[in-house]
Amino acid sequence: MATDVLRDVLEATGYLADGSPAHGVRLGDDARRACRSRDFAPDALWRSESGLSVYFKVAPDAPPEQIEGWRRQIWNQGFAPLLWIVSPERIGIYNGFGRPRESGDAVVHRLRTFETIATALDDLDAFAGRLAMETGRFWQQVRAVNRRTSVDRHLLSQLSALEHNLVTAGLDRGNAQGLIGRSIFTRYLTDRGIVKEQHLQAECGHDALVAVLRDRDATRRLFDWLRDTFNGDMFPSEGATVPSARHLGQVADFLDGVDPRSGQRTLFPYQFDVIPVELISSIYEQFAHADPPATGPRAETDVFYTRLSLVSLVLDEITDGLTGTETVLDLTCGSGVFLVEALRRLVRLRTNGSAPSRELIRSTLHRQLRGVDASESAVRVAAFSLYLAALELDPDPQPPEALRFEPLIGTTLIVGDAWEVENTPDGRVALTEHGAPRKFDVIVGNPPWSYRGRMATSVRRGRDGRNNVRSPRGESLDFVQRARDFASEKTRFGVVLSASPFFSRSKTGAAAARSLVEDLSPVTLVNLSNQSDWLFPRSKLPAVVLLARHRTSPPEAITAVQVPWAPAGARSHAFEVAPSDILTLRVEDWRRNPAFLKAAFCGCRRDLALLDRLTSNYQTLGQRLGEVDTTFRTGLKFGNLRGDSTFLRGLPLLTTNDLEPFSVPDDLSSFDATGAERPRNRDTYRAPLLLVKEFLRLSFPRPVAAVAEHDTVFTDAFFGAALPPTHRDAAHVLAGILSSSLAAWFFLMTASTFGLWMRRLMRRDVELLPTPDLKSAVRSDVGRRLVKLARSFKGSAPRSADWLALDEAVFDLYDLDDADRIVARDGLFRASWQWESGRAMSVEAASPDLHLLEYARAFVAVVDVWLAARKRNHLRAEVFALPAHAPLRVVRFALEDGYAVSSAQIVTPDGTLRNLLDRIGQRLEVPIASYLHGQRDLRVHGRREVVIIKPAARRHWMGVSALEDADAVIVESLTGPTA
Repeated sequence: MATDVLRDVLEATGYLADGSPAHGVRLGDDARRACRSRDFAPDALWRSESGLSVYFKVAPDAPPEQIEGWRRQIWNQGFAPLLWIVSPERIGIYNGFGRPRESGDAVVHRLRTFETIATALDDLDAFAGRLAMETGRFWQQVRAVNRRTSVDRHLLSQLSALEHNLVTAGLDRGNAQGLIGRSIFTRYLTDRGIVKEQHLQAECGHDALVAVLRDRDATRRLFDWLRDTFNGDMFPSEGATVPSARHLGQVADFLDGVDPRSGQRTLFPYQFDVIPVELISSIYEQFAHADPPATGPRAETDVFYTRLSLVSLVLDEITDGLTGTETVLDLTCGSGVFLVEALRRLVRLRTNGSAPSRELIRSTLHRQLRGVDASESAVRVAAFSLYLAALELDPDPQPPEALRFEPLIGTTLIVGDAWEVENTPDGRVALTEHGAPRKFDVIVGNPPWSYRGRMATSVRRGRDGRNNVRSPRGESLDFVQRARDFASEKTRFGVVLSASPFFSRSKTGAAAARSLVEDLSPVTLVNLSNQSDWLFPRSKLPAVVLLARHRTSPPEAITAVQVPWAPAGARSHAFEVAPSDILTLRVEDWRRNPAFLKAAFCGCRRDLALLDRLTSNYQTLGQRLGEVDTTFRTGLKFGNLRGDSTFLRGLPLLTTNDLEPFSVPDDLSSFDATGAERPRNRDTYRAPLLLVKEFLRLSFPRPVAAVAEHDTVFTDAFFGAALPPTHRDAAHVLAGILSSSLAAWFFLMTASTFGLWMRRLMRRDVELLPTPDLKSAVRSDVGRRLVKLARSFKGSAPRSADWLALDEAVFDLYDLDDADRIVARDGLFRASWQWESGRAMSVEAASPDLHLLEYARAFVAVVDVWLAARKRNHLRAEVFALPAHAPLRVVRFALEDGYAVSSAQIVTPDGTLRNLLDRIGQRLEVPIASYLHGQRDLRVHGRREVVIIKPAARRHWMGVSALEDADAVIVESLTGPTA
C-alpha cells in the first residue's frame, strides 16, 4: 500500500518517467545508501546534476516530533532543499534549508500540503515536480527555501562569533582557532562513534566532550591524545597550549547549545556525523582567509568560503573518463578544497563503487596528490581537510589508535613559493623526478587574481627568464603558465581564473589569454561573471573556469559556456546551463576578431554572424571621427586641483547626473574652479560636442548620448568628441546611432566590462563601434530622418514609440534585414539583464499570446525562405496555451502541402503539460519524459513535424532563439537530428 502510494505520487510529479526512475532518482535501498543520515531512511530521493537533493518518505502516521528529527538531519546534510512526507491522504512539503527550531519546527517549516487526489497532484507537480525543480520554476515560487539559513551559513556564522568572543576575552587569535578546530574535530569523532563514551572516560575522566572542556586538566589530556594519535600536521605541538578555563567554558557552552551571539541557550542543531566533511573543513578555510575581526564578529551574511558547487563544476568535467590512478597537482592549494574533492573522486574511481580499504585511501592521499601554498597556515588547513576526508572515506575507522596518519606536510603538501618550490628540500622530493619537474595527470586550482601594482608586475615579468606572454594586470594566468612546467602534453587542467584578460582591450592581456588557450587547446571556458554576487562576494573581478584537454574537441577550438543568472543561484548555489548557453568558437576566429570571444559567451551564432558583417563592412567610430579631425576625449578630472583650470571659468559645467538621452540642459551651472588634476585643453570642450556617458543609467541598457550645441566643460564621467561646426548634423546622427538598440547590442557583445561585471563603457569600447560614412549618412534620407528624430528628443524625452522609430531608422541606415533586426532588438533585452529588473524579466514565464507567437513567427520566417526554393509546402505553427505556472513551453511546427504563407496560432491543449508531453511522445515514438532533465532543450522530429520543448523562462523564447532553432532544424532536416 505504502509503495503504491509513493509510486503514484512520483509518477504524477515526473520523478518516475514511463514507469522507471527519471534521471537522478533513486528508490528503496539505493536511496537509503545514498543518504548520509543515521536515523532517517528515505524511500526515494532525487539528486540534481548540481548536487541538490529532494527526499521522499512514506510515513502515514509520523508524529511532528519524528518529522522534526528527520528534517534536522536533512538540514545538517546541507544540500537538500526539500523533504516530502507522503501518506495515502496527503503530501507535506518541508523546507530542508530552514534552521531547526526547538519547538514547532514541523509547522514552521512546512511549505505546503497537498491531497493525494488528481487535481491536487497536478498542483503539486507544478509546485515542486521534477520539471519545476530542474527548470528552476520552483525557486521562483518559494522564497523561504534559501541557503542563507542552511547549515553551512549558520555554523560558520556562529563559529565566527565564537572566535570573536574568545579573542575579545584575551585569547590569541591563532590559539582561538586551534581550540575551535580541536573541539569540532573531537565532536566529529564522537558523533561518528570513532571515539566512544568509554574511550573519553578512560582518556580524560569524563564521558562527554562538553564535560571534558569544562575541566582544564581533562582537556589537556584530550589534546595530548589528539596530538599523539593524529600527527603534528593537524595539531602542531606549538599550538597545543591549553587555554584558560574561561575560554574552554565558552567553547563548551557553544557545544551545549548557547548561542555565541545572544548568549541564550537554544537547541544545538548540529550533527557532525551527518554534516558533509567538506563543510566541516570549510570551517578552517574561513579561519585561514578571514581578516582579524575588528570591532565585532562578522555578520551572518558575511561568511565566505569556496562554494562546493564551483569545485564540483571543475572536477565533474576534468575527472570524467579517468581511471582513478592519476596524479593531481594544485600549485595554489590554499585550504585544500580542490584536493579534498579530488581525493574523494580518485578513491571512488579506484574502487568502482565498492567500499575502499584504508590502505587504498592512504595510498591515494600520499602518492597521488600534491599541493603547494606559500602560506603555512593555509597548508595546515589543507592537511586538516585531507585527514578529515580520509576519515570520512574510511568504512570502519576503528580503533582510534589505528588511525594515525603519516605526515602530509613536507610530502603531499609543501609550504613554499610556487615559482621556486622545486628548489626547496621538500619540493625536490615531492615535485621532481630525475632532476626535472614531475609530470602530473591533472592540474587544478584557484590561483590569486589580484593586481598588486606596477612593481609586482615588473617582478612577475622577470621571473626565471621565461619568455611567456604575461598579462599586464593580475597574476592568475601566470600560475597556469607555471603549472605547465609540471604538465605533459596530455595533462588536464581545471583552473578558476580572473576573466579580465580574456575580455581585455589591452593587447598584452588579450595576447596572454590567447597564447594560453592556444597552447592548451582544446579548451572549454566557463564564464561565471553572472554568479559573482554569491560565488565570489569579495572579489571585484569576474571569473572564468578554464578546462583543458579533458574532452575530444576540434583542434584549436574553444567551447564557450555562459552560466546565466538564475533566481535559484544565490539561494541554491546551483548552476543552470542550457544547450543554447554553449557555443564552439575557433581560436582562429578569436585571433581574427578579439571581440568574438565575449560575443560567444553573451550571444549565439546569429550574433557572431552580424558582428562579423558589421566589423568587416564598416570602419570604426574612432576612424570616422579621425576623418573629421577629432577623437573622443575623457573629460575634466578635479582630483588634487593642482592643474590650472582658470581658462575654463564661465563655461557651462556638465556633471554626472546632468545628461539625459539627447538632452544637455540649458541651465547648467558655470565652471568656477581655478584648479583641477586634469583640466585637459580648451579644444576638448568646443561645440558641437558629441557626449557619451561612461556609466549606463539604472535599468536603462541604451548608452546615454547627446550633442551639446554650445562649448561645455564636462567631467571624466563622459567621453566627448568636439566635431567641426560643419559636421553638426553628423554629431546628431552619431548620437542617434549610439542611443540605439544596435549600439546596446554591440556593446553587450564586445565591451570589455559591460555585460561582465560593470555597467560601464570604456572609451575604447565606444571607439570600436562600426559606423557608416558620416558624409553619406547625413546626405541620405534615413540620415536626415535620424537627425530630425535626435533633434526632436531634446525638448521631450523619447517614449516607447519614439525609441522604436529611432531603432528602425538606425537599422535602415545599416541596411539590416528582418533577421538582423531581431538580433539587435533582442540584444537590447539581453543588455537589460545587467540590472535586477531585467534579470527578473528574463526568467518570467513566456506568454503564449505574446512571446511564443513572436517566436513562432520568427521561426517560420526563416524556414519560409528555405521552402520558397521549391514552393511545395508551408509551415503551420501551433503554440500550446499552457498555464503560466507550467515549467515548460511547447511549440509545434507542422509541414503541410501546398505553397502558402506560413501561419502561427494558439492551441489549447487537452489536459495538463504532462498529458501533452505523453501524447507527443506516443505519436512521435520518443520517451520525452525520460529525455527531459536539467535545462535541456528538446527538438523532437517527426516525419512532417518538429516539436520544440524548452523551459518556460522568456530567455529561452526570444526572437533570436527562434532564428537559432530554425537554423538547427534546417540543418537537421538535411543531416538528421542532433538533439
